[in-house]
Amino acid sequence: MEERLIKVGITHGDINGIGYEVILKTFADARMAELCTPIIYGSSKIAAYHRKALELAPVNMSIIARAEEAGINRVNIINCVNDDMKVEIAKSTAIAGESAFKALEAAITDLKRGTIDVLLTAPINKHNIQNEDFHFPGHTEYLEQCFGESDKKALMILMNDTLRVALVTGHIPLSKVASSIKQEDIVNKLIVFNQSLKQDFGIVKPRIAVLSLNPHAGDAGLLGNEEETIIKPAMQEAEQKGVMSFGPYAADGFFGSQMYEKFDGVLAMYHDQGLAPFKTLAMENGVNYTAGLPIVRTSPAHGTAYDIAGQNLASEESFRQALYSALDIYRNRIRYFEATAHPLRKQYFDKGGDNEKLDLTKDDEADEI
Repeated sequence: MEERLIKVGITHGDINGIGYEVILKTFADARMAELCTPIIYGSSKIAAYHRKALELAPVNMSIIARAEEAGINRVNIINCVNDDMKVEIAKSTAIAGESAFKALEAAITDLKRGTIDVLLTAPINKHNIQNEDFHFPGHTEYLEQCFGESDKKALMILMNDTLRVALVTGHIPLSKVASSIKQEDIVNKLIVFNQSLKQDFGIVKPRIAVLSLNPHAGDAGLLGNEEETIIKPAMQEAEQKGVMSFGPYAADGFFGSQMYEKFDGVLAMYHDQGLAPFKTLAMENGVNYTAGLPIVRTSPAHGTAYDIAGQNLASEESFRQALYSALDIYRNRIRYFEATAHPLRKQYFDKGGDNEKLDLTKDDEADEI
């Protein structure tokens, strides 16, 4: 039986940034539409404007009214913003923020309805997108509200083929980081990270490195005691719940010595501690993945890049990798859930008895084989 192509909902992001440039450059390669069924949430008119302004290769787009109408082997686009929205390349405008939110809202509605399978978001401007319905630091926090539950917390992971970095604290001022580091939060992040590495990346027994908060991991309390009073107890608690974590490691030596190559994931305490070295190592092919939720969402690791917008200088590599990652993670989840949906019952036998099966609760009377 032929596998159904995965429907990828793609939001156009900030219309004054490089979103349409990387989208159009990606799908200029017709083979990309053979890997999935892409559905862009945006504006065919704005897409045409960017293509002409940048003198990009043409991309044949089919305008559809609903995701259910998406055709295979083609790029589909749903017009969900007004065609008269003004494009002002490299500028942050209220109109750009409004159009970014409308596209995001439309895609999330379809994701909830099940008419698309995964979400790929082009970069937004976190300032101009703010409104009554979107008052969040970014996509991650908004998606957590849309799809999270009390036990479904979002976790931002920046990743490429060799490095996955997750954060304990996200988009908060640096002055508030130390007071925001709580043992319970670290435990929860480790559990979510561990589960994501299993179900989303197919790693059976993940090894997670934990970074320290203070320089030199606190130098035995000389430079801070959060490592001893908060981070290590959190790691020990997570270990009791099946998480293998190591550290805490001083961030400078950890990345400088390439120790990250020995681990499946790295948990950083704050934004720039993890993302500054990650983007130095993987800016061109880095992907932002929102783990911990029942949906799959990826994004390129870069932002709107107003400084190069409209100059045909943006690389589509990160966006392309975000697409590949969304497809891989979606398939990995299906395989994981199929493999764990109906686990085989363990068999126990009475030592020295007649080998009749015993109840699992009586393992004090039996040996596992």
